[in-house]
Amino acid sequence: MATKDRPAVDSRVVLAIVSVGVLLSSLDLFIVNVALPDMGRDFGDTQLSGLSWVLNAYAIVFAALLVPAGRLGDRGSNRTTFLIGLAVFVLGSGLCSAAWNVESLVAFRVLQAVGGAMLIPSSLGLVLATTPAERRPMAVRLWVAFGGLGAALGPVFGGLLVEIDWRWVFLVNVPIGLAALAVGVRLLPRQRGDGGPLPDVFGAIMLIGAIAAFILALVKGEDWGWTSAGVLVSFAVAVALAVAFAISSARHHSPVVDPTLFRAPHFALMAGNSLFFQIAFAGMLLSVVLWAQNVWEWSALRAGLAIAPGPLVVPIVAILAGRLISRIGAGLTIAAGGIAFAAGLIWWATAVTLEPNYAGGLLGGMIFTGVGVGLTLPTSFATGSAGLPPQRFATGSAVLSMARQIGLAIGVAVVVATLGSPAGPQQTLDAFHRSWYVTAAIALFAGLIGLAARIPRPVLPEPNPASDPAAV
Repeated sequence: MATKDRPAVDSRVVLAIVSVGVLLSSLDLFIVNVALPDMGRDFGDTQLSGLSWVLNAYAIVFAALLVPAGRLGDRGSNRTTFLIGLAVFVLGSGLCSAAWNVESLVAFRVLQAVGGAMLIPSSLGLVLATTPAERRPMAVRLWVAFGGLGAALGPVFGGLLVEIDWRWVFLVNVPIGLAALAVGVRLLPRQRGDGGPLPDVFGAIMLIGAIAAFILALVKGEDWGWTSAGVLVSFAVAVALAVAFAISSARHHSPVVDPTLFRAPHFALMAGNSLFFQIAFAGMLLSVVLWAQNVWEWSALRAGLAIAPGPLVVPIVAILAGRLISRIGAGLTIAAGGIAFAAGLIWWATAVTLEPNYAGGLLGGMIFTGVGVGLTLPTSFATGSAGLPPQRFATGSAVLSMARQIGLAIGVAVVVATLGSPAGPQQTLDAFHRSWYVTAAIALFAGLIGLAARIPRPVLPEPNPASDPAAV
């Protein structure tokens, strides 16, 4: 119901606006990979160790800033945080398209990541705050589905845009982002945050440092060596900073991550599910790209088109999953998603051969993994966020998103470790089969976490007119 000085805002309009930002951010995670070779040739630097920082810098900064940015959105205004984040992301994209060397591109990617980290948690905070409690699970599933759509379009768009010029990989974000920004300024609802004191600055720095050190060790483990001083020191620093963050959070009157979040129904379990499922997802995606391009020697565009059917089913399954949840509960739906995802990987491990055979080899597994993603990710996110208090929507969603980002980094490391350096074609086939079996086991474990939740039906908070902006 609307008040005299604040008209009601259609939650579908809010979802449509913020989903553009989510789509762009997700698209950017997958579209840049296929452009790396062209970037290297343009800059005269084809060393993967240098070019990899175009990806790594974004991943580290994005994951590290998600929770502090979410807390600032809850404290102040998710609308303002989202709009600033989108503006920064668009600015970073434009600068990336004008980069003159690898170093400048990495610096502008960091700016992009800052914007992405601001807009992701605040976007879900806006969706949850403007959607009636009984419709929030569906809204979250749609919000996550847009991220899955970005994963589907990324490799295909990347391949097409690189055919023109790799700079279009970044430049395409600018007109879309500016249009969303203009509409958002006009239509997104003005909301007040909890107005509390500034979050624990020391704790925020410790959290950022811990995540950055941890992901740094993961992404550089293969280059530096897993037992090298650099990797071991990075892991040690991550542990030390995480302990300092935990101590500071327990003592500070306004912690970045309020410990009470983990007492919300199923929040901790769904954070664990997000972490392990994203490990499997990252392992699946990287391995299939490597297989298609390096073993079957397909072009980036052809590999992207081969991958697309899986992610394209994600939005469809995510929407239809609501009916399944109403019958068997969210916990069993998450478990079914883990089983479907694992089945797709086992399909590859038993059907893929050195001779290219897309229909009989990759396609079936790709569709099964897409079904698994559609059942698991939206349901897990909706279940984890359903019990959050309205004043912690952005922070809670940021913690769930952070778990996903850390899972992505670990998944890449798992694939690198399981593949190793095979010497010949048969050894390569055996290595990929081993990687797919390991990743399938991780997906099944993520599904078991869903069973542990034992959720007979979606857990929804009761509308509270005093604290829920959607109820006034």
